[in-house]
Amino acid sequence: MAEAPAREHDAVICRSIAVKHLTALLCGILTAATASAAPPPTRFHMASPVAGVGDGGWDYATVEDGEAFVAHSDAVTVFDLAHGTSRKIGHVARAHAALPIAGTHWLLVTSGGDASVRILDRRSGVEAARIAVGANPDAAIFDAQTGHVLVMNAEAGTVSEVDIVRRLVVRTITLQSGLEFAAIGRGRIMYVNNEDANTIDRVDLGSGRVESPIAMPGCEGPSGLAYDARSNRLIAACANGKAAIIDAGAGRLAQLVDIGHGPDAVILDARRRLAFIPCGRDGVLEILSLGDAGVVRVATVVTEVGARTGALDAKTGTLYLPTAKLGAPPAPGKRAPIQPGTFHLVVVRSS
Repeated sequence: MAEAPAREHDAVICRSIAVKHLTALLCGILTAATASAAPPPTRFHMASPVAGVGDGGWDYATVEDGEAFVAHSDAVTVFDLAHGTSRKIGHVARAHAALPIAGTHWLLVTSGGDASVRILDRRSGVEAARIAVGANPDAAIFDAQTGHVLVMNAEAGTVSEVDIVRRLVVRTITLQSGLEFAAIGRGRIMYVNNEDANTIDRVDLGSGRVESPIAMPGCEGPSGLAYDARSNRLIAACANGKAAIIDAGAGRLAQLVDIGHGPDAVILDARRRLAFIPCGRDGVLEILSLGDAGVVRVATVVTEVGARTGALDAKTGTLYLPTAKLGAPPAPGKRAPIQPGTFHLVVVRSS
């Protein structure tokens, strides 16, 4: 009987040790869960800008292999991001998109003023081909499955599918005028913003069948568009200070998020679960967190007036937004003049 207290004492010690191990285990699980559910970094700051050559208006930008390609007036401005230098290549009639073709040295440029696309050697700037498309070609996206480029002809209301290798249009899809940016989602459905109808047009790229458009009540003048494969959602930038979040599977508007005015692009960082919307009229960059339950605006970075498009360096998470210094508008509602010699890239880095 004298050993009973000792046995009880040993049992207490064992229970105490077990509780400590269980507590440590639970803490580890909670810590891991918290880390996995932790919000993405939302602290961003302006870094030193990169000066660019040339004057005139600008449009879409793309980053590839350490260079930024910006459709800029009648040419493409190419920025060497490592060395902070720039050069102009090609000659077009009002450039809208400058799209490097992954794995090649080719660059496709939409030429809005003469209904064509140009194929440039992005190293030398030499024009290798000029291909006729529809009226006012604007945005262009790469179709990784076919290796073709899909060109949105804004005025014609058509999409030209361009075979880069054969250098010809292999298919034309008829939609409606007012086409802006596009994205490809599940099942090879292509989604295209229509800024005139305030809808997203849909095309089954496999069959070529045009499906019914997605209505976006509360979104006016949609321009920029991105597709998030993980959540099967679309993010559209609207001219009236809203971002429309679309459930692509259901084909319906899921939510509206407040943003600044004057956007023209949605830049997706799928790895970091963020979307960026540069708003040129207000001179801000809106940062949206792509949560499983919904999309939330988590930060606003003051940039510069005019910075309405841009591109992401996916490796570093750095954003590059083309703009220039603007003068006073000549009259209410008129465009502000661009000050010569001030074209540059706004650089936004995560802290």
